Amino acid sequence: MERGTIVRFDDVRGYGFIAPARGGDDVFVHANDFGDQRHTVAVGMKVSYEVVQSDRGLKVASVTLDAPPVSLGTASQAVPARAASSPVADDEFDVLTVGQFEASFTELLLANVPTMTGAQIVQARRALVAMARQHGWVED
Repeated sequence: MERGTIVRFDDVRGYGFIAPARGGDDVFVHANDFGDQRHTVAVGMKVSYEVVQSDRGLKVASVTLDAPPVSLGTASQAVPARAASSPVADDEFDVLTVGQFEASFTELLLANVPTMTGAQIVQARRALVAMARQHGWVED
């Protein structure tokens, strides 16, 4: 069994995506794979799952919920902005963990660009994490 986190889920449309804990492309999951727990599924929940390759890419063969949802908040809550009236020295800023940065960025994309696919979100996250590392904005 693999482990991951639900990064997108739409009960009305009947599908979502799981980000593998080991990294890599997000995995498609159909809402029916959750059985009677379908209506309790939320972004941020940890899951265990088995994955298979389909003609359209990776998809879940079976899935179980591991834990209640993690509150990721909105993008503006996840990374608080500094007030414009409080000047900060050039060398002072919050350094996020890669996980915090990815969670904030994913929530921002899901809220503002709902048409992005799981694969597109993964590509954008990789590029931005690489840039954030170069600038010292994140730490491992």
